[in-house]
Amino acid sequence: MKYWSLLLLLCPLAAQAAPTLIKTVEQGQDELVIPYQQYRLDNGLTVILNPDKSDPLAHVEVTYHVGSAREEPDQTGFAHFFEHMMFQGSKHVGDQQHFRLINEAGGTMNGTTNQDRTNYFQTVPANHLEKVLWLEADRMGFLLEAVSQRKFEIQRDTVKNERAQRIDNQPYGLVGERMDELLYPRDHPYSWPTIGYVEDLDRVDVNDLKAFFLRWYGPNNATLVISGDFDTGQTLAWIEKYFGPIPAGPEVKRAEPAPAKLERNRHQTLEDSRIRMPMLYVSYPTVWLGNKDEAALDVLANVLGGGKSSLLYQELVETGKAVSAGAGHYCSELACTFSIWAYANPSKNGDLTPLKADVERIINSVVERGIQPEDVSKAVTELRADLILGLDSARGKARQLSLGQVLQDDPLYAINAWRQLAGTTPDEVTAAYQRYLKNQPHALLSVVPAGKTEWQAAEPDYVTPERELPERQHIDELPLRTVQDDFDRSVIPNAGEPVSVAVPPLWQETIGDSIQLLGTVNDEIPAVSLIFALPGGQRAEAEGEAGLAALTAAMMDQGTERLSNGDFSEALERLGASVNVRSGFYTNLIEVTSLTDQLPATLELVKELLFHPGFRQADFDKVKARMLESMAQSRNQPSWLAQQGFNELMYGNSRLGLPDEGMPENLESFTLEQVKAFYQRYYNPKNGHVIIAGDLSAEQAKTQLGFLTQWQGDAPALPAIDVPEQAAEPGIYVIDMPGAVQSVLRAGRRALPVDATGPYFYGQLMNYNLGGNFNSRINQNLREDKGYTYGAYSYFSGNREAGAFVVSADVRGDATAGAITEVLQEMQQFAAKGPTAEELAYLKSSYSQQDALSYETLGKKAGFLLNLAMLELSPDYLSQQQQIVSEVNAATLTEQAKKWLDPEQMVIVVAGDKTKLEKSLAELNLPMHDLIIE
Repeated sequence: MKYWSLLLLLCPLAAQAAPTLIKTVEQGQDELVIPYQQYRLDNGLTVILNPDKSDPLAHVEVTYHVGSAREEPDQTGFAHFFEHMMFQGSKHVGDQQHFRLINEAGGTMNGTTNQDRTNYFQTVPANHLEKVLWLEADRMGFLLEAVSQRKFEIQRDTVKNERAQRIDNQPYGLVGERMDELLYPRDHPYSWPTIGYVEDLDRVDVNDLKAFFLRWYGPNNATLVISGDFDTGQTLAWIEKYFGPIPAGPEVKRAEPAPAKLERNRHQTLEDSRIRMPMLYVSYPTVWLGNKDEAALDVLANVLGGGKSSLLYQELVETGKAVSAGAGHYCSELACTFSIWAYANPSKNGDLTPLKADVERIINSVVERGIQPEDVSKAVTELRADLILGLDSARGKARQLSLGQVLQDDPLYAINAWRQLAGTTPDEVTAAYQRYLKNQPHALLSVVPAGKTEWQAAEPDYVTPERELPERQHIDELPLRTVQDDFDRSVIPNAGEPVSVAVPPLWQETIGDSIQLLGTVNDEIPAVSLIFALPGGQRAEAEGEAGLAALTAAMMDQGTERLSNGDFSEALERLGASVNVRSGFYTNLIEVTSLTDQLPATLELVKELLFHPGFRQADFDKVKARMLESMAQSRNQPSWLAQQGFNELMYGNSRLGLPDEGMPENLESFTLEQVKAFYQRYYNPKNGHVIIAGDLSAEQAKTQLGFLTQWQGDAPALPAIDVPEQAAEPGIYVIDMPGAVQSVLRAGRRALPVDATGPYFYGQLMNYNLGGNFNSRINQNLREDKGYTYGAYSYFSGNREAGAFVVSADVRGDATAGAITEVLQEMQQFAAKGPTAEELAYLKSSYSQQDALSYETLGKKAGFLLNLAMLELSPDYLSQQQQIVSEVNAATLTEQAKKWLDPEQMVIVVAGDKTKLEKSLAELNLPMHDLIIE
C-alpha cells in the first residue's frame, strides 16, 4: 500500500499557469501531417491545439497517463472505476449534469480506459467549447468534493454489471484475461484485466479511490487536445482561466518497458459453456511501443494473418480447416505481443491438435517463402489509407495527437511510425521473425466448449499462481488539493452565438435510363466513399428462401472469375481500398472506400466483381459451412437470442420475424444455382442508387460509374411485403440459458413504420426522455439509482413497412424481476403525465443543436444521402424536423406516450437462467411462456 499521506508533500504549490508555446507544426507537403500548436501550463498540463474550420464543431479530449498498469496488484480495476466516477459530478457540476449539459448542447461524449491511459472526450457544436473546458477542469480540480459513499457503491455495481455483460456472460469473453495471466507474472501490470477483478472492487472503499485520484489525476499527468472550429487566442485564455489554477499532482515518471519473458512454452485450456467453435490462441512476447523492431513485426503480422490474402487465411480458412484465422502485432506502452488465432469447425473436427500443427507449419514456412518487397509495400499502403481516413474527423485527429503525446511524447507518433514502416526492408522483417517467432517460447490457450477438453491442442502444463492479497490497510479521509480562483466557478459558461449548420451541397445525376447518382463533394481528405444500393435484398427472397440474400452477398465477397478470393482481396489491399457486399431489407449494398488517386483502379475491381463474380462451387461450400457455424454460435449469444425472440414474437414467421441470415435448414438446402439466379435478378443496377461522398465531382462520377449502364436485362420486379399483425400476446417469454450470470431483456410492442417527419418521428421525440439518452428515466432508474445494469435504453425501430417499440437492457440475474417492474412503472408514469417542463426543454435543446455533428465525416455524409434515397426524402427534411421540435408541446408527447406505453400491452423477453428466475418472475403475475429459438 502506498503512503498516501505523503501525497501533498509531493505536490508543488499551485501557481497561476500561463500557456507556453512548445512547438508549432504546419501542414507542409505531407497530407498525413496534422498541423498543431503545443503548449504547456506552469502546472504541467500539456495542451495541443488543432484548428480546423471545416465543420462548426469542436472536439475536446483529455487523456490522463494512467491505466490499469498504474494500479497495485491488489487494487485492480481502479483506473476503469475512475472513468465511471469522473461522470458523477464534481464540486460545481451536479449529479449527471455533465451528461445533461453535453446532450443539451447537441453533443456526444464518452470515456475509455486501457492498460496505459484513460481518456475523456466530447464533441459539441463549436459555440459550446468554453462550457466543455469548464466541465473538464472542474472534474480535474474538484472531483473529490462531490464523491460520496453512495456514488461509489452505485458505480461499483455498474462496473460489475459491465464486466458481467462484456466478459462473464459473453462467448470467449474470458480469453483476453486468461491469456494475459498466462503470459505475465502476477506482479506484472499487464497481468490483470483493465476492468479489474470483482474481489478487488468488493474489498475497497471510497477513500481508496480518492487516493488513486490524488496520485494520478493531476494536470501534470494529463494532455488536453482540442480539434475543430475555434479561435486560438480565446481558447488559450479559457484554458488558462479554468485549468491554470489547478495545482500539479505528484511527479509521474514514465514506466520502463517490460515485455513478457517465457523460458518455455505454456499451455492452458479454458472451458466456455457459451461457445460452440473451439479456438486456438497463441501469443509470442515481442517488444514494446516505439521499439525499432515494431514496424518489422507489423509487416510480419500482415503477411501471416492480415486479411484474406494472408498465409493463415489461405491455408486454413480457404482449405476449410478453420472457420476464421488471423494474426496481429499488438503494442502497448510496456509490452507487445504477436498473436495468432484460429477457430476450428466443430461440424468437421473440433480437435485443436491438428490446427495447432498447421499453425506451426505455416509459421515455419515463412523462411522458405521469404519476405518480399511487395509484402512491405502492401502493409505501407494499407496503413497510409487508414491514417488518411482517420483524419476525416476532429475526433480522429485529436485521438492521434493525444495518444502519440501521452505514450511516446510525440503527437505525430502514428505518422512517424508509418514512415518507419515505409523504410522497413525485407531483411529486417526476416530478422524479426527469426528473433521473436521462430522456435521461440509462446503461450497457447485452447478454448473449448464445456466438457470438450479432448479437443484441447495440448495438455495444460502451466498453473496460474494464486493471487496473494495483503490485508487491506484502511485509509482515513484525505486532504484535498486546494485551488485558488479569482472567479466564480459555479457559474456555467454561456454558449456563444449559435453555429451555422448547412446541409452539404448535393448533386443529382442519372446515368442510363434509371440509375440515380446522389452525391456531395468534399475534399477535406483525398478519399471517396461510395454505396451502391441495388433493389432487392431480403424483401426479394421467395417463400422458403429466407437467407438467400445474405448468402448471395457472402458469395459476392469471394472474388471474381479471374481473381480468387485471396487475389481480389490482395488487389484491394495494394490500393488501400475496401469493398464490402451485404444485404439489407430493401437493397443489396456494395460499400466502397478508396483514396481518390486509386479510385479508377478500385472501380475497375468493383466492375469486375459486379459483372463477373467468381461463384465457384468450392467457395460456395466453404461459405455455407462458415455461415452455418456462425448461426450455431449465435444460438449461444444471449443478446442475439433475446433480440431474435422478440422479433419472432412481433412479426411471426414472416420475413420481418426471421433472422437476417435466414434459418439453418434453409441455408443447408440452397444451391449455387439459386445464388446465381438471385444475383442475376437483384444485382441489376437499374432503378438503383449510387451514393458518392468525397473528393469526386459529379462529372467525374458520371464518367467513372458509366460501366453500370452496361448491365443487360430488365429492372427487377419486387414482390409485395407481408406485414402480419403482432404474433404474440402480452406477457413474459423466457429463453432458458442455464448458468447465465445476467438476464438480457427486451420489452415492447408493435408500433410504427419509419418516417422522417410523421408519427414515427413524434414517437422518437416522446421516447427521448423515457429511454432515448443517458439521462433518460429508464437508464437513470436502472443504472444510476438501482445499480441493476450497465445501461438501459428504449427506442423505436423498423423499416418502411412496420416497426416496434423496444426497451433493451442486460441486468443482474437477481434483479431481473425488479428491473421489469421498474421499466413497466416508468412507462405507466410517463404515459400518465408525460414529460415535465424541464424534460421538454432538454429535448428541444438537444435536438435543435445536434445537426452540427451530423455531416462531419464521409461516412456520415454518405449515410445522410442514403437515407434521402431510401426514404425518398426532400433534402430539407432536417429543417422540417427542427420546425417540429421547436413547436412540439408536452400534450402532444403525452398523447404519444398514452398510445405506445401501456404496460399491459408489453411483450417481455427474458434470456437468462430459468431455474433461478422462475419464482421471482411468477410473482409479477404476468402470463409466462417458454420460448425456444430454433
